[in-house]
Amino acid sequence: DIVPLISSASIACGGHAGDDATMRATIRLCRDRGVAVGAHPSFEDREHFGRRELALDRDEIARLVQSQLARLAAIATGEGTRIAHVKPHGALYNLAARDRGVADAIAAAIVAFDPSLMLYGLSGSQLTAAGEAVGLRVAHEVFAERAYDADGTLAPRGTPGAVIESLDASLTQVRTLLHEGMVIARDGTRVSLRADTLCLHGDRADAAAFARALRAALDADGIVVAAPGTRR
Repeated sequence: DIVPLISSASIACGGHAGDDATMRATIRLCRDRGVAVGAHPSFEDREHFGRRELALDRDEIARLVQSQLARLAAIATGEGTRIAHVKPHGALYNLAARDRGVADAIAAAIVAFDPSLMLYGLSGSQLTAAGEAVGLRVAHEVFAERAYDADGTLAPRGTPGAVIESLDASLTQVRTLLHEGMVIARDGTRVSLRADTLCLHGDRADAAAFARALRAALDADGIVVAAPGTRR
């Protein structure tokens, strides 16, 4: 239900979720719908859906990123397509957003695997800076249904208001991000953010209805939805 409404899909590579069958089925769906395929590597922690930070050193992080990339890329090749981007998931994403060492390890792993891949990272974060430093194409990512704090980071899950449940509130945030280049943080601070790509989560109860409403709103506003690097 969601894939026809989006331009890029970040696919779990077996760390926090997914297996060869789900990767293959999702890749086929994206290929047939003209949606860019991306890898969504994470801490190997299925019990907590990759949303718990694990104490790994930089080499271990680089290895897990490369192994998950290789797994998805092999399946994509078998289906006659290729991966176009990498977006870390959950706790790995948030850790890389603030920890330059972790961000550097991820960026280096991507360059070593395939320097043509685009890196998706939290807008204005250490992850996007690390990607740019090693010459990767980078998409600064913003969020439709996650609240922000005054430093431009995502409000931690489990804290009040971290997940925006209201469709109207989410649409207001998206329009402010796209038209004004800023977001209103939980404390009322106006935070400037570069918005190259917009994240939608597939695990909220109303994910499909939310995606349809958001896409309709973007279309009504004349916003062209296309994978980064392919915009008209």
